[in-house]
Amino acid sequence: MGDAPRVRFVKLRPGAQTPRYMSSGSAGMDLASAAEASIEILPGARAAVPTGLAFEIPRGFEGQVRPRSGLARKLGITLPNAPGTIDSDYRGEVLVLLMNLGAERYVVEPGDRIGQLVIAPVVIAELEEAASLDVTERGSGGFGHTG
Repeated sequence: MGDAPRVRFVKLRPGAQTPRYMSSGSAGMDLASAAEASIEILPGARAAVPTGLAFEIPRGFEGQVRPRSGLARKLGITLPNAPGTIDSDYRGEVLVLLMNLGAERYVVEPGDRIGQLVIAPVVIAELEEAASLDVTERGSGGFGHTG
């Protein structure tokens, strides 16, 4: 992985776990709760769960925090801001904002895997204000315009 970006991290809490890829083909590395106690999330509620980790993501990249597919499918646990973005200049603790869309309460225990972190390239656009835009066949058709 000679071209892979080097992402440095520090553990900010005693219970913080080193993020890890769970298989050789995983796009995201699992993040775990570093909370000192259980966190209960009632149906329809949300909670910011600490990971105990801060990252140094290289310039030109971002960290994308995404839901764990198993939690979403089985229990309705997701991230309302998915993907959450960790900017390359952010150095604070990463929190995973979980939301319970399920019918039952969900309890996050210290050490539970709660999300995935994907490191992805970012393109910084050069903006140019214009008097008009090029015409396309689609035009301004939005949400569901194709059926």
